[in-house]
Amino acid sequence: MALIITDECINCDVCEPECPNQAIYQGEVIYEIHPERCTECVGHFDTPQCQEVCPVDCIIVDPEHKETKVQLQLKYEGLMRQSLKGKN
Repeated sequence: MALIITDECINCDVCEPECPNQAIYQGEVIYEIHPERCTECVGHFDTPQCQEVCPVDCIIVDPEHKETKVQLQLKYEGLMRQSLKGKN
């Protein structure tokens, strides 16, 4: 499942640089997550790094984007293929 940042976000700026998929960005009011890029760090880490560093625990599973670990792994692999194409 993709993650979502709730309105409890304090814009502390610590989550965005931790995301290996560049899924986190500054929205109009708070940080937001692109669900098509969020793999919950599957393929990179054992746990979502944004959740690890968030001081207010405002990053939760997005019920609108339910995905299995297998689906997250496939999304990760697709993102890595895109990344490699961009470097060529």
